[in-house]
Amino acid sequence: MDTNPQPESPAAAKPSRGKIFVQRSISATVLWGTLLASLFLTDQNLAKSIFLLLMMLLAGFGLQEFYTIMAKAGQPAYRRLGIMGGLLMVVGVFLFVAHRNKPDGALTFEVLWISAFTLLVFLTHLSAEEKGASISVTVLGIIYVPVLLGFIQQIRFYNADGPWYLLLFILATKLSDTGAYVVGSLVGRHKMVPSISPGKTWEGFAGALIFSIAAACLLFHFAPGHFRGMTMLNIATLGLLLGLGAVLGDLIESKLKRDADVKDSGQSLPGIGGVLDLLDSLLFNAPLMYLYLKVFLPVLKP
Repeated sequence: MDTNPQPESPAAAKPSRGKIFVQRSISATVLWGTLLASLFLTDQNLAKSIFLLLMMLLAGFGLQEFYTIMAKAGQPAYRRLGIMGGLLMVVGVFLFVAHRNKPDGALTFEVLWISAFTLLVFLTHLSAEEKGASISVTVLGIIYVPVLLGFIQQIRFYNADGPWYLLLFILATKLSDTGAYVVGSLVGRHKMVPSISPGKTWEGFAGALIFSIAAACLLFHFAPGHFRGMTMLNIATLGLLLGLGAVLGDLIESKLKRDADVKDSGQSLPGIGGVLDLLDSLLFNAPLMYLYLKVFLPVLKP
């Protein structure tokens, strides 16, 4: 009997594409099913509670992953303080937009909270025995994850059609990711930014834009009554902007991961990777979508 176990081969250690597909499908079904429940449940109190819980989970895991990536890149942060500050910010913004219906008040709250949080980080740094943690990285985590998630909350509660605007935003953004992957895998030949993300191609970039525009236009076609004042041209333009933003957001996170020499931001979502791998394009696009609603929607409405 051989008492020395043979080392596991790379092929055996690496999950098969079928297993990854199943894991990704389960993760996506649970995640997006929960999101849809938080948008369209008839019980508004339950819907709001699910939405807040989802935002807090995304913020908490997203910050954890961001600080881990930065630490691997040689820039550790005050992790616990940052995560606690981020969760409180998410709750504060939610209370303003979901219960007090004061979106401008939420933006003011965010500015005041970031200012107060920055001072708190300075005081923590002053009294800390270890001087390795970075003040700037700690504050940057708050801006990168909870502040940008705050714009997603603003979209959700923008008006009575907020859930539909958020659905359009998510569909256009995430199908942009799908288009980039599908088209890039099938016909991608010309590298886009190989120093940051070797797998991305210009053909995939074109696919991202096409899928994003198509997703936005299809939703508008089947539910035009929820996008009053908009035309198909307005929606197509918005899809184009979200497609562009999604690619840029993905490149930004890819650069962060490359600097830290990590493939995925985490393992929170089987088959997908980390929460930041899921959120990268959404976080970058959220301010663009909110700006569109804030500036252009009043002009478009009759």
